[in-house]
Amino acid sequence: MWTSVVFPDVRRVPEHVNWITDTDECKRRKGPPMTVSTETTEQPGSTIEVAGIVTNFHEAGSGDPVLLLHGSGPGVSAWANWQHTIPVLAERHRVLAPDLVGFGYTERPTDIRYSAQTWIDHVWGFLDAMKIERTSIVGNSLGGFLALATAIKRPELLNRMVLLGTPSPGMTPSEGLAALRTYEPSLKGMEELLIKYFAVDPTIITPELVQLRHEASIAPGAFETYRKMEINPKTGASELGIEAGDYARIATPTLIVHGREDRVIPVEAGINLMNTLPNADLHVFSRCGHWTQVERASEFSAVVDRFLSN
Repeated sequence: MWTSVVFPDVRRVPEHVNWITDTDECKRRKGPPMTVSTETTEQPGSTIEVAGIVTNFHEAGSGDPVLLLHGSGPGVSAWANWQHTIPVLAERHRVLAPDLVGFGYTERPTDIRYSAQTWIDHVWGFLDAMKIERTSIVGNSLGGFLALATAIKRPELLNRMVLLGTPSPGMTPSEGLAALRTYEPSLKGMEELLIKYFAVDPTIITPELVQLRHEASIAPGAFETYRKMEINPKTGASELGIEAGDYARIATPTLIVHGREDRVIPVEAGINLMNTLPNADLHVFSRCGHWTQVERASEFSAVVDRFLSN
């Protein structure tokens, strides 16, 4: 059963919430926070077969493994989500970023049902195929839900967990989530979607980025597959046999990262997860929407790397 959750007043939070302001960051770092180019073209990686599915993934670095799980949405992929994160984390970790089945360059089987069970099986199968017995997971949105499901169902797989813009139990669907599900492919539609719901600074939504995401969303079979996907944390949790009370029993050390102005998964969801998970800290970035790893790329990577390296 999923229960309704009353979010706390975001102005009154425990001491282990780290509210990051632009002034705080400038004291510690040189340069403005938004200096990341978002125009890097989509890159295919290596492939491995996972339960009969040819799976595309990116790999870099050495050391303790870190699995990066991307979110959902038209035109999304591991590279689109993590291109700025991979090289930083790879300095001290073995970084693996797969395209979940149905996304990016990974195969799209015609006879598959895209659901929470499908994606979690694909994640666990990928770890088996790569012969990884234990890893940390950094999950964005849908990827964060899959990380949480792993912490509940197979905690022995996890060292640490980072949840980025991740939904919480009982969260009311947002306008941004509805916009993602009703998106119809067009350059104008993609531009409006990215500007309105993904970024605070509209200048990072360049024509090149819009074109890139649009082309990815209309790749052969991509949009038809997206329409078939069952992306709903509530029904996904029920399908996986997860109840709201299971979250309070997660022992995995967890860092929750959220953009204060996130219009897809509101910051209240991050606060709710922090209040629910017994070993979780929360790091909130100001002037930031659903793309924390893009809008605040260098700060995000530094915070995550520090947490994973402790």
